[in-house]
Formats: sequence, C-alpha cells, structure tokens
Amino acid sequence: MVRNDTVASKIFDVFNVIFLVFCAIVTFVPFIYIIAGSFASQAEILERGFFLIPREPRIEAYLYILSSAMLPRAMVVSILVTVVGTAVSMFFTTTFAYPLSKKYLAGRNVMLSLVIFTMLFGGGMVPTFLVVRALGLLNSFWAMILPGAISVWNLIVIKNFFQSIPEEIEDSARIDGASDLTVFTKIVLPLSTAAIATFSLFYAVAYWNQFRPALIFIPSNTEIWPLQLILRNIVMMAAGTIEDAVFDPNFVQPPPDSIRNAIIVFATVPILMVYPFIQKHFTKGVMVGAIKG
Repeated sequence: MVRNDTVASKIFDVFNVIFLVFCAIVTFVPFIYIIAGSFASQAEILERGFFLIPREPRIEAYLYILSSAMLPRAMVVSILVTVVGTAVSMFFTTTFAYPLSKKYLAGRNVMLSLVIFTMLFGGGMVPTFLVVRALGLLNSFWAMILPGAISVWNLIVIKNFFQSIPEEIEDSARIDGASDLTVFTKIVLPLSTAAIATFSLFYAVAYWNQFRPALIFIPSNTEIWPLQLILRNIVMMAAGTIEDAVFDPNFVQPPPDSIRNAIIVFATVPILMVYPFIQKHFTKGVMVGAIKG
C-alpha cells in the first residue's frame, strides 16, 4: 500500500495525534487525581481542589482500609465469585448462543423473541428476591452468581459471532463423523477465542464490581460478603451512616475523602490487571459479533 504523503494527509495525521492525546489525557488524568487524593490529607483536598501530586503523601487511608478484619476474607470471596461466576456465565451463554445461531433450529425465532423480551421487561427486585428465596439460595454463595448468570446483550452478540463462522467448516467436520458437541468444543470454541476472551472480561468486571446481590440476598451471612460490599460499608462508616464495620481500634479514622479515593483505587486496580492479558482479543471480539448477524 502506497502512503499518500500530501500536505492534507500530514495535517490530518497531526490532528489525529493531537485529538487522541487529548482523549488519553481526559481519560487518564481523573484516575491520577483519585490516586493522588487517596494519599492526601483532608486539608489539602479542600485547599487545592485539583492536584496530581500530593504535597505530603500519607498512607493512613490504605492502612485504615486494610485494618478491617473482614477484608482478607472478602477479597477471597470476590475472587471466587469472579472466577466461578465468569466460568458459569460463559458456559451458559455459549451453550445457549450456539443453538440460537442455527437458523434451522425449530422454535429458534420464538426463543429469540423470549430472550429479547427480557431485555425490555424485567421482573423487578421483589419477584427476583422471591424466586431466589424459593430456590433456597438466600445467604448462599450462589445467590451472587445464578440470578444474573446470563447477560442477554452478551448472548446476542456471541450468537452473531457464532453465525459469522462459515458453515462449511462445521459441515466438513460432521462429514468426518463429528457430533454436534465435538463440533462445538473442537471447532467453534477455538475459532471464537476473541469473543470468549472479550465477554469473559465483561462478565468478570460485572461480578467483581457487584455488591447489590450480596446486599439483598445475603443480609446475615457476613462470612461470604464480597469485597465491594465491605468497601461500601467502609465508605458509609466514614460518612457516619453505619457503625457495623470492623476495624483495628489502634487506627484513627482518616478523612472521608481520602478513604473514598483509596477505596476506588483498591477496588479498581485488581480488575485492571486483567486487561493486558486479553487486550489483543478485545477489539476483534466486540466488533465481529456486533457487525455480523
């Protein structure tokens, strides 16, 4: 491909670079501010308003968060919920999306209509609670996973991704004697690595950040409270809203703003560490399933 190095193209390239740098700064600077605020004192936060480097860095907010006796257990629970929940969600999503991607499936349009219906109309919090209670999931680990195991949006996009795979590949495998299960596990899934990696990330982020299911469905079993619920209680305690969080009495409570900033960093960094491992699959996994139907 011959590059067109005209004056207009050079100006366009410069404009693109400036625009992308601006977008990167707008995206990155607020996070730097949150990190700086987590190490700053309340007086500095009120005095300076906006800053990227604190004058006198302090780690009291992080020590205060780590002093919670429930935090280590909550971290383990959140990791388990994220890993197990992502595996369960991807299992149900892929095994449901693959049959729906076949136009010859009897009743396919009816099932698709029912799936799309759930995107527009939900049962609400009370019916969901009643269903969870009837299934005996209250105060259990699975109450944070099974009620939202399938995202309809993810299901539809993965279905479109499966439809983009040439049928001739599957037909050739069936001619060689492969069953539908073998075709799915040995051919379709390996060809869908980009989509699987991308939507696994989507599910993992959702499970990592959720606290409402634990708040509603696990009101009394504090041993399986996830990290986000503990961090929420820490924020509310710092604001004087609740008093049931457990902390080391030797720690003096830092300023509420520093605690909030530290909690944002504490809750965000672990899931951010996953992105570099699937970055190469991210764009392909989203775009292919979104533009082919």
